[in-house]
Amino acid sequence: MSEPLIIDAQGLYYRDLNQIIRDKVKEGVTHFRLLNVNGQRYIGAGITDDILIEVYGVAGQDLGIFMNGPTIEVFGNAQDCVGNTMQGRKIVVHGMAGDVCGYGMRGGKLHILRDVGYRVGIHMKTYREMVPVIIVGGRAGDFFGEYMAGGIMVLLNLWNDDSRSTVGDYLATGMHGGVIYIRGDVDPYIMGKEVGQVEVTHEDRTLLKGLLEEYCKDFSSYSLDLHGILQVPFTKLVPVSARPYGKVYAY
Repeated sequence: MSEPLIIDAQGLYYRDLNQIIRDKVKEGVTHFRLLNVNGQRYIGAGITDDILIEVYGVAGQDLGIFMNGPTIEVFGNAQDCVGNTMQGRKIVVHGMAGDVCGYGMRGGKLHILRDVGYRVGIHMKTYREMVPVIIVGGRAGDFFGEYMAGGIMVLLNLWNDDSRSTVGDYLATGMHGGVIYIRGDVDPYIMGKEVGQVEVTHEDRTLLKGLLEEYCKDFSSYSLDLHGILQVPFTKLVPVSARPYGKVYAY
């Protein structure tokens, strides 16, 4: 990787910051380091080039929206809608992320170290050979996996630093595709009626090991214990119907 182009984003309007990035990408720059980011939104929006963007600070809303080429690494927290409708590559957040992460996501990976808010993975979908993946190291709010139509979501609850439950209410409400893995037990009471719990197979464990090896590598400075993570049984959730609301609509 080339030496990064360093951009001090302090006080820089989000449109100006994003225009600088787009202009420099056209000039052939492939590595960006953004310092003092404080809520500037749409970073990486719609970019299809193979570039690396390092964000130091708090990334604003819609980080990586529509993107299909960059790898974005946030050394801090991120606001709502991380990976909104993204199609490819990866976003790594060394902290927390807000609500509606991965909305309509149909490719690529979101790796989040700590907690996320509400409605993460809503309308997430698989598109042809693209299978989106969201891995959350902490806990999640209500409506995790709502209306999920494809892809893979993993919730780890690694930190366990207070009494909150791993995931909020209305888990996977309206889910009709994909799979959710939650480390530990899940109270059936919080699950949407459209989802059911099934046995974790050898193939599931192999899949999880591969996904989590990459996740732990992305957060290598935190010395995550892959073996220890996998020692806790996972709960596997899948939809019970491909058309949970089929009777609601007129034909």
